[in-house]
Amino acid sequence: MFRGFYTASTGMIAQQRRTEMLSNNIANANTPGFKAEQSTIRSFPDLLMSRIEQKGNPSLQNGFAPGGAQTIGSVNNGVYMQETLPNFAQGSIVESGNVTDIALTEGNVPIDEETGKPGTIFFKLQSKDGGEAYTRNGNFTVDGEGYLVTPQGNYVLDQQNNKIALPSENFTISKEGNITVEGRAAGKLGVAFSAQPDTLVKRDNGLFYTIDNEPLQDAYANNQVSFTLEQGFTESSNVDSSQTMTAMMEAYRVFEANQKVLQAYDRSMDKAVNEIGRV
Repeated sequence: MFRGFYTASTGMIAQQRRTEMLSNNIANANTPGFKAEQSTIRSFPDLLMSRIEQKGNPSLQNGFAPGGAQTIGSVNNGVYMQETLPNFAQGSIVESGNVTDIALTEGNVPIDEETGKPGTIFFKLQSKDGGEAYTRNGNFTVDGEGYLVTPQGNYVLDQQNNKIALPSENFTISKEGNITVEGRAAGKLGVAFSAQPDTLVKRDNGLFYTIDNEPLQDAYANNQVSFTLEQGFTESSNVDSSQTMTAMMEAYRVFEANQKVLQAYDRSMDKAVNEIGRV
């Protein structure tokens, strides 16, 4: 019976964490470039229970004489939320009219042979520790020193990993990523390619990092990758609000069902202790 308490409680914990993940998706439904997270719920390995049979009586000299094991059956240990993975499907491209807003539009990206999933492209940023970070949120701005930055203050990098200086608002970014400031070429907007985006680490503000802090491949150098950049546009979130709300209701119902099972076990234990125990 105590095992039933643990099984029901693991189901409640898994659904609670799933609800938190879905709530975060809903909260970022209007965040440009946000990638909705998906959960993977797995069951703990089953245990095979057996009963050890005994022949004869125990003695101080020889102890118990085992007579073999009789299989009782398997016991389930509940479930857990194994991991959350972002959905890297591209969101809708929406016109903003802001010259510092840039949207990445994927054309062709190769499919990884190991995972069977397509790769993904990102804007290259400078992280706070000086390394590289990556994002699909092209809602950029110009800071007080004239550099192109994210709203959180991360510098946007060019193809040569240099900060992009924009001394005036008279600049353009072509579909191929070429930056022109007051009629003069000023480099190329940095775009990185990840063949296995599921291996990236997602942190706050929609930023992604590599596990080993090694930089991703330059997307321009991969002939199998094609994309365009749209100035004055942003990529919207790929969160499906209606589907997410339905999933949240489902998680709540499953949580409630596990809660009722837990209450039923509690009532049974109450009777076993306070009523049967008296007899």
